[in-house]
Amino acid sequence: MDFGTITGSFQLMDAVWLALALIGAGAIAGFLAGLFGIGGGAVLVPVLYQFLTVLQVDESVRMHLSVATSLGIIIPTSLRSFMAHKRRGAVDLELLKSWIVPVPLGVVIASLLAAHVSGAGLKGIFAVLAVILGLRMLFDKRGARIADDIPGFPIRPLCGALIGFFSTLMGIGGGVMNNTFMTLYGRPIHQAVATSSGTGILISIPGTIGLIWAGWGAEHLPPFSLGYVNLLGVALIIPVTVLMAPFGVKVAHALPRRRMEVLFGCFLLLVALRFFASLAGY
Repeated sequence: MDFGTITGSFQLMDAVWLALALIGAGAIAGFLAGLFGIGGGAVLVPVLYQFLTVLQVDESVRMHLSVATSLGIIIPTSLRSFMAHKRRGAVDLELLKSWIVPVPLGVVIASLLAAHVSGAGLKGIFAVLAVILGLRMLFDKRGARIADDIPGFPIRPLCGALIGFFSTLMGIGGGVMNNTFMTLYGRPIHQAVATSSGTGILISIPGTIGLIWAGWGAEHLPPFSLGYVNLLGVALIIPVTVLMAPFGVKVAHALPRRRMEVLFGCFLLLVALRFFASLAGY
């Protein structure tokens, strides 16, 4: 790709609006990371995808770049969210310690798969999972549970590996999945949210490394890309997400969350609809 040709095709106001959109996405993502423990990837991936579409990045790597760059951005957001929740004593450190191997293992398997799946395939995976997660947010049953405590082997490590696997393919920190897992097994929602920020660390760090490896030497990558991770996108968004994460943590511990969950669920369904439409050629 000729970077000079791409930049030459942009009008100044286009660049300004794109930068503002990325900064806005970073602010929303950072806030949601603290509020839901989700890392913000479900917001970042579709926004980054549109950003790369406007830049005319080749469609074969557009979704890979969006997912990988999102994971890179999630690293500092999850770290700061985790430290803020840990200071409040809300994190289940025992669960996180038991997931040190299973979650990254699922991440590694997903990274190996991402090296071979097409951009359209990755978009389809994101859309299907977004529908599932969106419906879960819309129709969440607070009292629903399947047991009074989190199980041990083999259910716990298997669930950890699956959370790591699917989160990596979506470019998210696994918060929605982990929240569901913990609350179904009788844990309070605030503890689930806090622990999810730690799960985001276990996913985002090995996921970023894995997708750098998966995209190493790939064709059609835009400038400033390290494998599938675009360093320019990371540099633009990280400062805003890190700044906003603590505000989300404060809200998570002070206000009802149901309205935000419904809005987030609707957002996920709209993103899925947009991706399905593009796959169908509309």
